[in-house]
Amino acid sequence: MTVTTTDIEQLGINTVRILAADAVQKANSGHPGMPMGAAPMGHVLWAHHMKYNPKNAEWPNRDRFLLSAGHGCMLQYAYLYLTGYNLTMDDIKNFRQLHSKTPGHPEYGLLDGIDITTGPLGQGFANGVGFAIAQKHLAARYNKPDFDLFNYHIYAICSDGDLMEGVTAEAASIAGHLKLGNLIYLYDDNNISIEGNTAMTFDEDVAKRFEAYGWHVQSVEDGNDIEAISRAVENAKHETERPSLIKVRTQIAYGSPNKVNTAGSHGSPLGEEEVKLVKQNFGFDPEKSFYVPDEVFDYYRSIGAKGEELEKSWDELFSAYKEKYPELAAQYEQERTLQLPENWQDVIPTFSAEDGKMATRKASGKVLNALAPVLPSLMGGAADLAPSTDTMLKDYPSFSAEDRSGRNFHFGVREHSMGAILNGMTMTKGIIPYGATFLIFSEYMRPPIRMAAIMKIRTIFVYTHDSIGLGEDGTTHQPVEQLIALRAMPNIVVIRPADANETAQAWKAAIEHTTGPVVIVLTRQDIPILDQNTYGKAENLSKGAYILSDSEGEPDLILLATGSEVSLILDAQQKLAEESIQARVVSMPCWEFFEKQDEAYKERVLPKSLKKRLAVEAASPVGWHKYVSDEGDVIGMTTFGESAPAKDLFKEFGFTVENVVSRAKALLNK
Repeated sequence: MTVTTTDIEQLGINTVRILAADAVQKANSGHPGMPMGAAPMGHVLWAHHMKYNPKNAEWPNRDRFLLSAGHGCMLQYAYLYLTGYNLTMDDIKNFRQLHSKTPGHPEYGLLDGIDITTGPLGQGFANGVGFAIAQKHLAARYNKPDFDLFNYHIYAICSDGDLMEGVTAEAASIAGHLKLGNLIYLYDDNNISIEGNTAMTFDEDVAKRFEAYGWHVQSVEDGNDIEAISRAVENAKHETERPSLIKVRTQIAYGSPNKVNTAGSHGSPLGEEEVKLVKQNFGFDPEKSFYVPDEVFDYYRSIGAKGEELEKSWDELFSAYKEKYPELAAQYEQERTLQLPENWQDVIPTFSAEDGKMATRKASGKVLNALAPVLPSLMGGAADLAPSTDTMLKDYPSFSAEDRSGRNFHFGVREHSMGAILNGMTMTKGIIPYGATFLIFSEYMRPPIRMAAIMKIRTIFVYTHDSIGLGEDGTTHQPVEQLIALRAMPNIVVIRPADANETAQAWKAAIEHTTGPVVIVLTRQDIPILDQNTYGKAENLSKGAYILSDSEGEPDLILLATGSEVSLILDAQQKLAEESIQARVVSMPCWEFFEKQDEAYKERVLPKSLKKRLAVEAASPVGWHKYVSDEGDVIGMTTFGESAPAKDLFKEFGFTVENVVSRAKALLNK
């Protein structure tokens, strides 16, 4: 594609620059410099290269765009407005204000055309790798000769700050290894961060670094040269074996006489007088704000309108595909609408107490492998821990540069980017992804977990080795505060199942829950399988808490637990009964599900009149007091554990029948 700058294009670019300066100035908050410097890059993408339809932002074969440098969001808002998305000038004027469609960083769900919430630097870069993996996988599953249904690219604009973050190194490494030639990233190389020139901290050769990762790297020396930028993008589109990085040397706050190339334009308004000077510099009336020339508006709207024809052509292609491949077409249509196959849950196994003890991680592996044949959209893996987390789909190949159909994913020792990549995969209709590691390493993944919770998307995080029960690896690997840290996060579901059958129900809940991320927390050590004919049914997991074993008469107290400690309190219940103390045992695998139940159900399980309650969990006791009240007690972890066999650790820290009985009796004697 040959691009020659025209007067209308330059006027359009300058209009975007001024809109950004005006919006930040009116809000008295924001980052005007990045969109002013990067406006030509945005123009090249929206006017010349990206496939999109403003009238249907969910068109499956659209190109994806991620603004990893999310602080420069006025760049994206301006082009979305000009090309015809559901954004008004009032929305632009309402930038960074309460209940606005235009918050300080782009947020998925508030505005069409925002493919993902990027937020913290580096997340968008890594999310894009997930999008790229998803496209390759969809193409491998559904594309057929003469039916190139999924051939879109993933574009992103990233910044110096993005490339300083460690998560981008992880994501860039795996993208190069997987030869994701559908990734095209434009690097806004303006050499400015909040503290000043990046030379004070960042003087590496970025181009050589990315070449070492296996990327195709190009450089454009003048960020205003849209012909050169467009040529580089075209070259990147033809490079199918390597992801592409286009290093574009820009000037932050281009057009500002006094703030260009300064940190003062990075995170602060230019100032009213400086904004007027910018407008004069570009030939605009300095007294007019939020002004878009009619010819600019018409120009971009005409470009946006072309997307309707692009989608129409794709719809016609898909209609012909449905005739030739009806079963595949029906499967994709089901998956893209988040519907599940009929009776899919019938394959979920039921475990018997006669099977003996089983670690919940092993039960999880059995459930995953039962689900895989009936849920072809289910794929995932681990951060180099699949044998330990039991997350391998045994009858399926691994996703690789050679085999895009694979459903097992090897993330390597890259927990942070695994989380962000999973979020990008989740955002692609037709894929249900999961990723696994040890619970302690959720610490490396908090940013993407939080982003999934903000976006309310179904990313499934599997965490094993959930307590001091992992044993000899010691304090560095024994999670203590991680459960409550995860539970404290809004819009998240944390499930710690008590046995193999609750684990099966945890997976059922995770697949069905589409309005936020689900965390499944599993044991390393073997634990008893609870008899479904003796105790409360595991399907009650969906209620969050349930009476697993009630007392013969009126209970004197309630014992509550999650995970491996549930079988412990069942044993304690029997010992207490021998002393004529009646205890109700409540399994509480998911606080969040319990909070959604009506008051009548909560009262049945935890009557307000029964205040003697003892909670047992091999983790921080923080949070449990909501359920045990002032008259209750918690057996939990208040230190970091020790290095020793699990049985010795549970005894050392009081997770024994004897200690539960003793603490229960002490409660009753208060």
